[in-house]
Amino acid sequence: MALQAAELPLNELYDAMLLDLDGVVYIGPEAVPAAPEAVGKARAAGTRVAFVTNNAGRTPARIAEHLTHLGVPAAPEDVVTSAEAAARLVSARYPQGSDVLVVGDTGLRQAVRRMGLRPVTVATESVVAVVQGYSRNMSRDLLDQGTLAVSGGAFYVASNSDATAPTEWGITPANGSFVRVIAHATGVEPVIAGKPMRPLHEEGMMRTGAANPLIVGDRLDTDIEGATTHGAAGLLVLSGVATPQDALAAPAHQRPRYLSWDVSGMNETHPGPLRHVDGDTARTECGGWTVKAEAAAVRLSGEGDRLDGLRALCTAIWADDSIDPTGPTVNEALSALGW
Repeated sequence: MALQAAELPLNELYDAMLLDLDGVVYIGPEAVPAAPEAVGKARAAGTRVAFVTNNAGRTPARIAEHLTHLGVPAAPEDVVTSAEAAARLVSARYPQGSDVLVVGDTGLRQAVRRMGLRPVTVATESVVAVVQGYSRNMSRDLLDQGTLAVSGGAFYVASNSDATAPTEWGITPANGSFVRVIAHATGVEPVIAGKPMRPLHEEGMMRTGAANPLIVGDRLDTDIEGATTHGAAGLLVLSGVATPQDALAAPAHQRPRYLSWDVSGMNETHPGPLRHVDGDTARTECGGWTVKAEAAAVRLSGEGDRLDGLRALCTAIWADDSIDPTGPTVNEALSALGW
């Protein structure tokens, strides 16, 4: 995957916007400043918008209420959670009314119930599956019960495997960190419903009727890898977890098609970096910036939008395996761009 040009705004090129929430639309209790206007503009252009989150702790109704409070009007049906994707995986395997041990919060319990399954909290012989999702109040007792059920042969599903999540306090442990407790204790790896695996984005595509969505996120290992897993376009925003350094070091399966400061990038055109090779020297241009690559080193020059400079750097480094994305010349180039 390489960064591409878009001569039309992305909201005109794609039939739906599947937006991550944490780090894209909000961070903790506060909206990302650009988000309310950006979502409104995309909708005004006639683009379908769905909020697709790996967070399984809250119900779609509560998330929609939070979004509306932040100035991003949303109904519960606009919100697609990994809890719903996880519950659908179990319902496809077991009959209605089956007991499912829920290691998680209200959102996960309600998603299991809506799929016609019976959420329980004790590892009895009737438990056919364990579904684990993020909870701010994760207890030792629930982890114990989940471990007992998985050890007894229950089908193990995790809403997502995110190790961390951005909050108003900083980076904190997320569901993937707690999943490791049960997986380590039992030796059983769960089926993952959330990003980067297919079930969650498939749920979002079903909900919007999208055939050609744009997947917008702030994480390379979930949002952008999820996009490439689908063969869909991914827009990486720098308002959350991922840093410019992360983008430069991204492996091929985690490289976005587009790059933006924040979610407003879904309503904008995007320049395409141009790369020219002359013998042992390669030159990449984007906006007012030029990156020359030679002998496993890079040299940045120019001026203008810093994001164009980062686009040029990404293109140069992704095209040349000999360049160390953490090396001194790359760090010098990032420093020149203000990072």
